[in-house]
Amino acid sequence: MLLGADKTLYVRLAAGGDPVCVGDLARTEISARVGRVPRRITFADGSLFETVDNDAVDLWLKKHGKSGFVHELEHFHPRLIALVVAIFMLAGLIYRYAVPALVEVAVLVTPPAVTQWMASGTLLSLDQAVFDDSKLPDSRQAEIREAFNEVAALSSRGGDGYNLNFRLGGVIGPNAFALPDGTLVITDELIELADGDMDMIIGVLAHEIGHVEREHSLRQLYRAAGMAGLIMLIAGDVGAAGEDILTNGAALMSLSHSRDAENEADRISVELMAKAGRDPRAIGRFFARLEEKLGLDGESSFLSTHPGTTERRQAIDDHARSIGAAVP
Repeated sequence: MLLGADKTLYVRLAAGGDPVCVGDLARTEISARVGRVPRRITFADGSLFETVDNDAVDLWLKKHGKSGFVHELEHFHPRLIALVVAIFMLAGLIYRYAVPALVEVAVLVTPPAVTQWMASGTLLSLDQAVFDDSKLPDSRQAEIREAFNEVAALSSRGGDGYNLNFRLGGVIGPNAFALPDGTLVITDELIELADGDMDMIIGVLAHEIGHVEREHSLRQLYRAAGMAGLIMLIAGDVGAAGEDILTNGAALMSLSHSRDAENEADRISVELMAKAGRDPRAIGRFFARLEEKLGLDGESSFLSTHPGTTERRQAIDDHARSIGAAVP
C-alpha cells in the first residue's frame, strides 16, 4: 500500500505496518501515467515500487503541484484541435520553405559517389517493381546508343557522363527518365511509338540530358526523401510496409519534375539537337505523336512525367527559332 504525508512517500506492506520504503518527492522518480500502464516509483536507495492505482498516485502528485503531463495529453481537449492545426501548418511551411532550401544545400554538398548509390538504388527498385528486360534487338539498341553518344558528347558532362539503358516499360509504357548520376532509361514502348524516327528518340534523350545537366533528378530525389521524412514525422513509426511504400514511392517520384524543370530540359534538348545537326523540334514532335497515337488531349502526360501541352510545343518552336535553327 502507498501512503503520503507532506512530500514524503511511504510504502507499507499492510495497513498499520512499518514502512518498507520511504522517500521524499524531490528524490523519488515517478513514471508518467500512460493509460492503464502500472506506475513505477523508484526511491533514492534504488528500491522500486509498482502499483496499478494510478488515480491515487495522480491525486498525491496533484496535491504537491505535480501533474501527469502525458496522461493529460491523452484526454481530448478543444485546444488539441489548435495543436493539430498548428502541426499541419508547420509541416506545410517546412514543405514550402525548409525542404527546398535544404534540397539546394544537399545538392551542393553531394559527392558523385552518393549520386551513383542513389541512382543504383532507384533503378533497382524500379527493376524489381515495374520494369522487365528490353526486347529490343541488340542491333537497334546499338544504333540508338551510337546516335545518343553523338549528342551526349556535346553536353557539359560529355559522352562519358551518361549511361543509356533499355527496359520494357510494362505498366509505365512509353517513357524515358534520367537519374542523378547520368543513368538514362528509355522504354521499348517509347521507341516503338516513335515509328523509327531517330530524331524523336534522341530528342527525348537529349531532354533527359537536360535534367541531369541542371540536376533536376537529384533535387527531386531529395524532395521525395523530404516528403517521406515529413510523413514519418507526423505519423511516427509507419512500420515495414509503410517504409516499403515510402521507398518505392520516392523512386517513382524521382521520375517526375516540375513544369519549370521540364521547360528547361526542353530548351537544352533543342540546343543539343541543333548542335548535333538534328531536328531541334524533335521533342515537340514526339509529344504531338504521343497525343495522336494514344488519343490523349493536350493536357495529358505519360506517367505525368512529361506533360505535352500545346503551349509547351510552341515554346520549343520559339526557342529553336531564337537560336537560329530552321523551323518551318
